[in-house]
Amino acid sequence: MRPPHARSERPPSRRGPSASAGLAAAALLLPLLGATAAALPAEPAAPDAGVDLTEQRAHWIDRSTVLWPGDLDPDRTYTLVSSEDADLAVSGGELDGASTSVRLTAVPGGPTGEQRAAWPHLAELSALETGRINGPRLREALTGQLAVVERDGDGTVTGATGVQIPGVLDDVYAAAAEADLGAVWDAGGRPTVSLWAPTARSVTLELYEDSADDTPRTVRMRRDHRTGVWSARGRADWAGSFYTFGVRVFSPAADGGRGAVVDNRVTDPYSVSLSTDSARSHLVDLADPDLAPEGWSDPVKPAAVSPEAASVYELHVRDHSVSDDTVPAGLRGTFAAFARSDSAGMRELAALAEDGLDYVHLLPAFDIGSVPEDPADRAEPACDLASSAPESEEQQACVAEVRGRDAFNWGYDPYHYTVPEGSYSTDPDGAARVTEFRRMVGGLNGAGLRVVMDVVYNHTHQAGQDEQSVLDRVVPGYYHRLEADGGVATSTCCPNTAPEHLMMGKLVVDSVVTWAREYRVDGFRFDLMGHHPKQNMLDLRAALDELTPEEDGVDGSAILLYGEGWNFGEVADDARFEQATQANMAGTGIGTFNDRLRDGVRGGGPFDADPGVQGFGSGLYTDPNGSPANGTAEEQLARLLNYQDLVKVGLTGNLRDYRFTASSGEETTGARVDYNGAPAGYTLDPGEAVTYVDAHDNETLYDALAYKLPRDTPMDDRVRMQALSLGTAVFGQGTVFVHAGTERLRSKSLDRNSYDSGDWFNRLSWDCADGNNFGVGLPPAWDNEDKWVHARPLLADPALVADCAAIEDGRERFGEMLRIRESTPAFALGTAEEVQARVSFPTSGADELPGVITMHVDTTGLEGEWSSVTVVFNATPGTVEQDVDALAGADVRLHPVQAESADEVVREASADAAGTLTVPPRTVAVFVAG
Repeated sequence: MRPPHARSERPPSRRGPSASAGLAAAALLLPLLGATAAALPAEPAAPDAGVDLTEQRAHWIDRSTVLWPGDLDPDRTYTLVSSEDADLAVSGGELDGASTSVRLTAVPGGPTGEQRAAWPHLAELSALETGRINGPRLREALTGQLAVVERDGDGTVTGATGVQIPGVLDDVYAAAAEADLGAVWDAGGRPTVSLWAPTARSVTLELYEDSADDTPRTVRMRRDHRTGVWSARGRADWAGSFYTFGVRVFSPAADGGRGAVVDNRVTDPYSVSLSTDSARSHLVDLADPDLAPEGWSDPVKPAAVSPEAASVYELHVRDHSVSDDTVPAGLRGTFAAFARSDSAGMRELAALAEDGLDYVHLLPAFDIGSVPEDPADRAEPACDLASSAPESEEQQACVAEVRGRDAFNWGYDPYHYTVPEGSYSTDPDGAARVTEFRRMVGGLNGAGLRVVMDVVYNHTHQAGQDEQSVLDRVVPGYYHRLEADGGVATSTCCPNTAPEHLMMGKLVVDSVVTWAREYRVDGFRFDLMGHHPKQNMLDLRAALDELTPEEDGVDGSAILLYGEGWNFGEVADDARFEQATQANMAGTGIGTFNDRLRDGVRGGGPFDADPGVQGFGSGLYTDPNGSPANGTAEEQLARLLNYQDLVKVGLTGNLRDYRFTASSGEETTGARVDYNGAPAGYTLDPGEAVTYVDAHDNETLYDALAYKLPRDTPMDDRVRMQALSLGTAVFGQGTVFVHAGTERLRSKSLDRNSYDSGDWFNRLSWDCADGNNFGVGLPPAWDNEDKWVHARPLLADPALVADCAAIEDGRERFGEMLRIRESTPAFALGTAEEVQARVSFPTSGADELPGVITMHVDTTGLEGEWSSVTVVFNATPGTVEQDVDALAGADVRLHPVQAESADEVVREASADAAGTLTVPPRTVAVFVAG
């Protein structure tokens, strides 16, 4: 996903006159007054200095325990108060506005061990006990403005703060975890509409005949006091109606953060269909035969592929067809384009499937908040973009003028989690999007491909009382993860959700199961999965595993799960729970992206000040580009050898315990190879590694190599280094992941973060005559201006624009590698034990060649005709020889696919009877013996 925006801090709290100025003055006088200064009277505290009801620093973690942010004074009393009218105020040490109050008792020793384990970030807070509160009084308190108040012996308020309530809501309303939410239809076609809103004063269902109706019919909803769920049972003729909820609730975010009781008109968090721009939810039954496209009841789906054997192609829905002239104009950029089997895009996807591609991974295709869904509301750049110079600033400036109103965004801006995005539909007003999404799945299945959805449950597009906020306007302060002061955490770039809370975790599971069962999605990629609890992902895996073809129409156990296991933000290092990070997911069977191999191949990292930092696949040491960022020759050699160890570990599926000889000559394991101070190896199973060298984030591989390869590198050699770099992913253990168009040398004109850069910089063409999109202007200033000094001369160089010959060569090399992987079990070993027993790096050690990696796989006993497969990655500008003792005397030859390759260079690779493999420059060669 896109990197975090710069976040704005909460405004400073309003307090009484500060004592700090007086204390500072006294401190300055101390050296002058000496001992006399000790007799100065202490500066009196401001009357309400410890009071701030705009913040929520206390935590009600269960029905009997409140945590206080500081030490407890035995001479003071503590009270939990609630205000029905949300008018709590403290003035002159007096509290006004409290409707109910509960005397709190100090708990010696603070939170219990169990509570500390459940709330590790609150472990050092003081604990207060509420005593026994009867159910009605407890529920009533939770619907009001809450505060914990500290008073001295005279009854003067000395401290007060608002209260965070997710913990107590999960305790009191735990039964809601089993509730059916949203619209549930009975056998007679009657819906029951349910909303979890335990803190609401009232909830009504507002029904509209159509999306343009401005006079809704209001239906009273009943509250279940045990679950906090409000429900209304409807008639069969409600089908097709649109609806919203009227929720009266206290919101801490209202009234400029001072808090107020508000009347929110809000859509259903469990919506499955919507009106245009998500203004209203739409009552439809996903089991309605009218929503099923032709053939949906008798699907033809490619066979499931295990994670260690899978290859995945990451594709944006709009990119797929918006530039495809073989698709009718009205269908370009939509779900419907995937049903056009005769289009250039679908023919190419089918050809990739024939080569061995297994899955298409779709960037977010659920309802998002960043693109106008009505084409009439959108704007496109008004300039003649093609007429500007290739290194001009004009294109990005023109794109910038409409970036908030155009049709393009990556889509990491969740609005409603379980509805297809309306801007990808030919009719966003209603259920057409449901049918068209299903037709898309059917079209991809028909092309021989299974479907992965990119899902983004770690944040929402908006929160609080914002217009496009949903969850926080239903249960304020619950669904989002809060900072110490009660403000919403935004480390993900946007308002962070809290899947560690019971009902947010439930929403994640319920939503994914719906996509799997009702849309037959075959896999899910979790954005910023490290912000989820590991347990949430395990719960999801268990829920999917329960889906069966007989009962649900899908085999949930075959569904692929993987995600970004990054470790950062307020949850970093398991600060709040055990995270779903790379290391923590080892042994779960759920994959994580392997950034180790990516950086080893490309060189440097995604945020280098100088993008010319080289790596194994971009010529470090063996073909230096002259950038001072690469250091001296000695420094380059040392870094290259470390990169080679990173790549070797990556080729094993990033196994933590894999044993091999490092470039130092010492025996080591994957975990002991260094990656920026962290272990390189972290998986326990090869299928837990998602291996890649580029993705939608950061520069495409072609653009990275444009920055990193020497400027005068011929196009033929650029294509070779592109293929070699991709080969490190294709020929490794684990899930292969490739960004769409990389096989065609795709460029984004050096844009490193094209999430909002429009169709112009994201253009993907299936016609090589259109080039590869390099040199279409300087990349947008908002995320690339600091790189313009490096980008400008490159974009102005016509030699870096790929022609048809180069693009077709790149595509053919990738297809060959896929065909080799598909036909060779050596690249899909199922267990760490198999990898340890079969995979070796025979030339690794103190004498290994810089820029060359040789991997040998013993395939004895595996399906196939060969006894071994050996891959040589020669990233150097010269021909190399590698002696492999295990091949001495064997019948060794180039893999049949490469032996018949159109690439004359790879056909020159050879083996002799002594086991010496000779490999031409900038080539990945695969040898078989048997």
